[in-house]
Parts: sequence; structure tokens; C-alpha cells
Amino acid sequence: MRIVTWNVNSLKVRLPHLEVLLSEHAPDFVCLQETKTEDKNFLREDIENLGYSVVYHGQKTYNGVAILSREKMIDVQVGIPDLQDDQARVIAATSAEGSRIINAYVPNGDSIASGKYQYKINWLRAFVDFVRAEVKRHNKLVVLGDFNIAPKDQDVYDADAFRDKVLCTQQERDFYQELLNCGLHDSLDEFLDGPERFTWWDYRMNAFRRKLGLRIDHILLSNTLYEQCVSVEILKSFRKMERPSDHAPVMATTH
Repeated sequence: MRIVTWNVNSLKVRLPHLEVLLSEHAPDFVCLQETKTEDKNFLREDIENLGYSVVYHGQKTYNGVAILSREKMIDVQVGIPDLQDDQARVIAATSAEGSRIINAYVPNGDSIASGKYQYKINWLRAFVDFVRAEVKRHNKLVVLGDFNIAPKDQDVYDADAFRDKVLCTQQERDFYQELLNCGLHDSLDEFLDGPERFTWWDYRMNAFRRKLGLRIDHILLSNTLYEQCVSVEILKSFRKMERPSDHAPVMATTH
């Protein structure tokens, strides 16, 4: 199984890049964040013409998540149960062979002093509860997406500059650890080290060329899938394309 997570930062803009991804890497599943399109305008036909089924949850201008799969998915859940939230940030579905996939676009949080940070913390608390329940229900579980959390100091290009800032606060990192404590494994952490593990680079400051990145895109695997994982790759060539997303796709392969 090949599964990809990618914050495309507008599906409409990045559709040609998605076509390349599907053609060159032939993933079984692709989980997108920041599709930035309402459901009524989602590019479903374009994706189906590329040979993939798709489920999606979107809104105008902001957020939006989708799961592409080679076969039709079932048991689709949009949003976090019992959380009153009008932002399209979570979609979950089950594959034909029984893998449960939870695709999440975690709030950024803006700054610690802002209300957006408290929204992020409340959101993460509900998300952890949701994932904990899903772990109990599904032996083969993938939780992935743009988490807007750099779990370790080595996941930022300058640990001192980011210390106690949003994305790197202890509170955010504790929630990330809670996800792992549910019985999940940080697949990328096991395969890549140093600057090679960054998944996001600011459009400014020539950040990509200078390797000034962050690791905020993650693929967490249940025990069963983790034992079958043979590689995790960050597809950085997509960050070099014309009009790229500021995130690179991350792909995990299991046998």
C-alpha cells in the first residue's frame, strides 16, 4: 500500500501537480488538505478521470480535506463527532480491504496570545479523543495530514527561534504524544533525520533552497501497518515545481 498526505494549498491551482503525483508514484490513497473549495465546486470529475474515487469535505476559500482512493471507500465520517465546528478539517473513511484512514488539517493556532491558539487546543483535545476511539475499532489505522505541530526540536530549522512558539509549544507537542500513546507510530520519524525530514518551507527567504523548513506533515500508523511499513519518502521535487504548494507530499509504503 502506498499512501500520501499532501497539503496542496488549493486543489484548483495544484491539480496539474496532483496529476503528476498520481502518474509517477501510483499511490493507492492520497489525502489532501487545504483544498480550499466548497463541496459543490469540488473537482470530482477531474479526479475520477484520473482513475481515482474521492470523498471530500470542504468550504469556500479556506481549509478543506479529501481522500483519493483506487477503489470506493465506505463508512465516511466528516468532522469530529461531538465537536461543534464549522471548519472543514477532518474526513475519515474505510478502504475496501479494511484500512481506516483519518485525514486531518489541524488548526495553525496563529500565536499563543490569540483566540485561535485556544481554538487549536480545544480542537486537538477533541481530535485525540476521536482517534483514541478509532484505534479501538480498527486494527489497520492511518492518521495523517498537516498537523501544524513540529513534535521535536529537530523538526525545525532553528529550535531556539521556535521555542515556545506556536507549532512548537509543549502543550501542542503533548497532544501529539497523546496521539502516539493511543497506539500509533510516527512513521517518518523512524526513517528520516535532520533537514531531510522537513515537509514545509516558507515561500519567503528562499527557505526551500536554504533548507529552512519544518516537519509538520505526518503519517501515523497503527501497530499492524507500522510493522508492514518499508519506507517513508518526502517528495521534494513537487516543491521545486512552478507555482508549488509550500508543502511537499509525504508517502509511506507498506508491504
